[in-house]
Amino acid sequence: MVRAIEGLLGQPAVEFLARVLLTFPFWGSGLAKLIDFPGGVAEMAHFGFNPPALFNVAVILTQLGGSVLVVLNRWTWLGAGALAVFTALTIPLVHRFWALEGERAIVAFHTATEHVGMIGALVVVSILAERRRRHAVGFESRLGSQGAN
Repeated sequence: MVRAIEGLLGQPAVEFLARVLLTFPFWGSGLAKLIDFPGGVAEMAHFGFNPPALFNVAVILTQLGGSVLVVLNRWTWLGAGALAVFTALTIPLVHRFWALEGERAIVAFHTATEHVGMIGALVVVSILAERRRRHAVGFESRLGSQGAN
């Protein structure tokens, strides 16, 4: 059973799927704001971001661009970092549970704590990408030194 799980986790398709799933909230939201641009602008205005159209464009670029980098495992640290900073900023700017009351405060609190977990997952995907990069660089340098002998 353990070997089967290890084998499954070692499959490139599983890693790709995990990256897609990790970034789903971002590319889902980014696509929604792109497809319904006026709705995205209205959302930015609702939260007091001015000019709302510019903020909507910035959010779309951050969410879609960061997701693409993570999914493709290219400059993962940059994509995950942009998404993590974006996510962290939404807590004090949008999910201000401490300034709300009742059910709205509870929902905002749970959303904020989920955001903290997502930030942790984005850090983990960056760490794993960096480990893979270092391993590949080390492997290539070992191959090069063996060829020189």
